[in-house]
Amino acid sequence: MNVVLKVKVASAKALKELYNIDLQPHDVLVNATKPEFEGDYTVVLFSFIKLLKKAPDILGQELGSHLINRHPDLFSGFNIIKGFLNLTIADGYWLQFIQSNAANLSFGASAPTGSKVMVEYSSPNTNKPLHLGHLRNNFLGWSVAEILKTTGHDIVKTCVVNDRGIHICKSMIAWQYFGNGDTPQSTSIKGDHFVGDYYVKFNDAYKKQVKELVDSGMTEELAEKEAPIMKATQQMLLDWEAGKPEVMELWRRMNSWVYEGFDVTYQRIGSNFDKVYYESNTYLLGKDLVEEGLSKGVFVKKEDNSVWIDLTNDGLDEKLVQRKDGTSVYITQDIGLAEQKQKEFNVDQSIYVVGDEQNYHFKVLKLICQKLNLPSADGIYHLSYGMVELPSGKMKSREGTVVDADDLVDEMVNIARQKTEELGKVKDFSTAELAELYDTIGLGALKFFLLRVDPRKKMIFNPEESIDFHGFTGPFIQYTHARIKSVLRKSMPESGNIGNSLLPLEKALTIELEQFPSVLQEAASEHDPSKVAIYIFNLAKTFSSFYTEHSISNAETADKKELRLQLAQLTAGVIKKGMAVLGIKVPERM
Repeated sequence: MNVVLKVKVASAKALKELYNIDLQPHDVLVNATKPEFEGDYTVVLFSFIKLLKKAPDILGQELGSHLINRHPDLFSGFNIIKGFLNLTIADGYWLQFIQSNAANLSFGASAPTGSKVMVEYSSPNTNKPLHLGHLRNNFLGWSVAEILKTTGHDIVKTCVVNDRGIHICKSMIAWQYFGNGDTPQSTSIKGDHFVGDYYVKFNDAYKKQVKELVDSGMTEELAEKEAPIMKATQQMLLDWEAGKPEVMELWRRMNSWVYEGFDVTYQRIGSNFDKVYYESNTYLLGKDLVEEGLSKGVFVKKEDNSVWIDLTNDGLDEKLVQRKDGTSVYITQDIGLAEQKQKEFNVDQSIYVVGDEQNYHFKVLKLICQKLNLPSADGIYHLSYGMVELPSGKMKSREGTVVDADDLVDEMVNIARQKTEELGKVKDFSTAELAELYDTIGLGALKFFLLRVDPRKKMIFNPEESIDFHGFTGPFIQYTHARIKSVLRKSMPESGNIGNSLLPLEKALTIELEQFPSVLQEAASEHDPSKVAIYIFNLAKTFSSFYTEHSISNAETADKKELRLQLAQLTAGVIKKGMAVLGIKVPERM
């Protein structure tokens, strides 16, 4: 139980003993005391003043005195400011906390909850490599899964690969037209980049053909339909759906190139999945549920044989679930896949990490699943996140103006190398150690910058800003961890006496460390890694202030040295674990 909950429990019990009012701990509002007032935590009295018809100062005095008398090990003093009871936590409580957790490697983690959660993320297309937007998605999905795992949930990480459809056929046709038999191996181009280049070539050729047809007198609308390369692509899609052997062979071959490329990127950025679903295996799912929905009256069939659901009473509109020719649409496939995943894994919650342009789609998905009474329905949760833009604006994959994930990671590692060499503190590192360090700093900067922002917000990514060793960045935190480890290499704590009092900065650091499990719980419940990122950054700042003010190796007494070594050890552990749930490594030295 953390100190805030202890204050709530003690206060609720005291109000019962003093005034015979029954309250739950969550009925007591407790905040951190404002810096301008004395105290650590503040009990807000206003709701009890009206209930008890007591003056604020009298109520505060009675409650504060009672808490001090009953819990001398927890409280050492109090004061009252206009309806706020400011409580000072006893140094003895904090000292006990430090000694109990300094060497506790599992500090922050929670016991198993019995809850099972699926996190679906990444969702790439096999016609192009992963890009900057995919990086935010991957880092967010992986981190949410890791935070949930750390807080006691059983986790299943999944990915749905969009490996079929007209956009995939565009790359295939372009390779047939312009590839001359080239392969990733023959050109020394990574497989996903190789196929992505043909997607761009398709669009270049398509634009050219449309212009030629328009110049010959055709309307633009008709030209877009009649362009030979588009007609060939549409025929290829029909041939794929019919299972034409040579088309299937080309499809499998080109997709295999992409998967080899994806695997390299995933391994480099630290993404992994327990199960991968492929749209080519799932796009027919949901047809039986359409029939079931028709029989239940959830869906209606129109005169042209198309099937719809009317969601106007739910504040939405009518939604197509099956075309007039009997083929399914995306929402139908997603309903079928939701049912299949639930049968396979029986999860309590299924989190979809998908951009906010799909907010409407996931509202519809959840509503339809609920109306069909599918077991998966109530657990559907759309973790909607904002798009990532560059200082220059939006990216467009058709025009080849996206920032490839691989290129961006390379750029980040290169910036890390330049910045580190400027600092000139790694002259004794071997070549292999330097390569690992630059990778750790570059990837750490990238992940931290993309995760430090509330997922729901759109963001602008600036590579140079993300790698500043002194700002709100991953490298600043990594550097703080390396400084602590440098101290601990010279002198480790011995679990000895740490005295009986704390100086203000020692106490401030201790209070912040004690909040780590609560921060993880909050991040888990809100599916928001930025809570952890902000907390770890503030902790690193607090430690830097503490370390600047107080010597550890040359502390005033042996007790103070032991206290500060234990604080340093606990801080290093919390930084390492906090960064780990964000997918970020922290170096032992840098």
